[in-house]
Amino acid sequence: MPILVHLAAGLPGKLNLLDKWFDSESKARRSWQEGQHLWKKGDLSNALEKYDKAVELVPSDCSLIGQRAELHIEMKNFTQAVQDGDSMCRLRPLWPKAHCTKAAALTAAGLKEEALQEYLLCVALWPEWSSAKLEAQKILSEMFSLVFERDGLLTPLRPHQAPPLSLPLKSSFLLGSLCPTTHSHSLEAGSSQSQGSGVAQCDGISSPGGLDLLKSQSALSILQSSFKDTQTLTSILSGLPAPPSLKRKCPSDPLGCTHPPTKVLKPGVSCVPVQSGVREVPPQSIDSADMECPLCMRLFYEPVATPCGHTFCLKCLERCLDHNPSCPLCKQSLSEYLATRGYQKTVLLEEILQRFLSEELNERKRVHEDELKELKDLNQEVPIFVCTMAFPTIPCPLHVYEPRYRLMIRRSMETGTRRFGMCIADELNQGFADFGCMLEVRDVKLFPDGRSVVDTVGVSRFRVLSHGLRDGYHTAKIQHLEDHKVEGEQLTELVKLQDSVYEQAAAWFSSLKENLKTQILSHFGNLPAKDPDPQGSPDGPAWAWWLVAVLPLESRAQLTILSMTSLKDRLHAVRRVLLFVSRKRLR
Repeated sequence: MPILVHLAAGLPGKLNLLDKWFDSESKARRSWQEGQHLWKKGDLSNALEKYDKAVELVPSDCSLIGQRAELHIEMKNFTQAVQDGDSMCRLRPLWPKAHCTKAAALTAAGLKEEALQEYLLCVALWPEWSSAKLEAQKILSEMFSLVFERDGLLTPLRPHQAPPLSLPLKSSFLLGSLCPTTHSHSLEAGSSQSQGSGVAQCDGISSPGGLDLLKSQSALSILQSSFKDTQTLTSILSGLPAPPSLKRKCPSDPLGCTHPPTKVLKPGVSCVPVQSGVREVPPQSIDSADMECPLCMRLFYEPVATPCGHTFCLKCLERCLDHNPSCPLCKQSLSEYLATRGYQKTVLLEEILQRFLSEELNERKRVHEDELKELKDLNQEVPIFVCTMAFPTIPCPLHVYEPRYRLMIRRSMETGTRRFGMCIADELNQGFADFGCMLEVRDVKLFPDGRSVVDTVGVSRFRVLSHGLRDGYHTAKIQHLEDHKVEGEQLTELVKLQDSVYEQAAAWFSSLKENLKTQILSHFGNLPAKDPDPQGSPDGPAWAWWLVAVLPLESRAQLTILSMTSLKDRLHAVRRVLLFVSRKRLR
């Protein structure tokens, strides 16, 4: 039975695409499955009815015919089994399994010589098939034993005892038995009959002839002369003449052009396409509505199939799994699927879309690219993570577990921006504060349940111009903040102020207890070095933000310092806080 991939249209009540496009094959598949179930239960007669119905629907399916042949053998309907095997060989003459199935049916029917022909064809098509060699050896052993018994030999011929992988049958001998030719030392002068005994051609037009080599007197003389040395099958077969190698002629080759095989065929693999299995989808049955994602109700884009057999757009499925690790349609658990994140595109469905709905697919791709372009524009719409205070140059690790922020982080990675804004909550101001800090993602560690730990660092400050909302998370139109620069005497005073506050900060940090100092170092790192040019960065020196982050300040006080665009004012604010905590500590 051919592999029928389940392409779920998604909406309940919609017809499966394969049922719609390949009605007979789908019905045959269901009938075949019912027959298998009945066979396992031992109800062979009803199972045969199901198989007959399936073959009637798809008469060109060799695999299905082969399974019915096996069922006929089990029911001892040997004639029907042979007929099925013969049908397989006509449909796929270069499929080793077809000849093997026919050989098994012939063996069960007691037609050993005909079965041997088919096993030899199997080995000729796939020389490494050890089980076919073994069956051929068994039949040869029986036939040779009868020959020796008829000639009055005292010792019967016994099969050569060897492992299956080292059987003595040689492919060159097997090919020669299929294509007997004249040899001066083995055949008599008038052996023109053996030349026309039926050469097996791999295109399947002519069937193999009778095994005249076993019946000819010249062959018996060779066997008897070889038997004088040893009584094993190996020596007897090695004494037979080695014929020239068989050349295959494929239907696609030019007339009269033959060439040897270039690779070994495996069982079940044909070297030529089976034209009878090619099906064209009726154009009138192609409908873009059948190719819509059941979640976004748009044409599939990057379709992926779940273990339960349903198909969704990749982005749609990820958003659903953010909320619940279950299939959106059948509610089957997808926890393991989520843990491995083994999303693989459904290649078959993509090929169908490209072949039959190329214009609609290009339009769907354009819409997707426009959406990504919109998400990349961080000047017009910046995603906002409403959580805690963040500062430029300061690390800010995040534990992401809410579905809306899972989506936000994933989008920031997919678009390549790797940035989003961080603000503290403010319920009186449309959900978050008017000032925040842009964060840049340095690393994301994903957990099997969908959570993640995101390593970020502060990049720059911003002021919120307008608040917004997108797919559950906050957005904002922002304006980046920069410190006002000073020159001349003001710059000289600013440098002196920086030196003074920095010395005061270093003294305060040195006076802390070891356990508190260790906690600060593990989270924020060491106190950054003093900048030679305090105005070298638009956000001021990094050590000042390090102090703002580690000093025991409320979020509102930190927000006030974050919003300042004067480095002088910010340094004075930090100095006041240092004086306050130092005096409090002395008490």
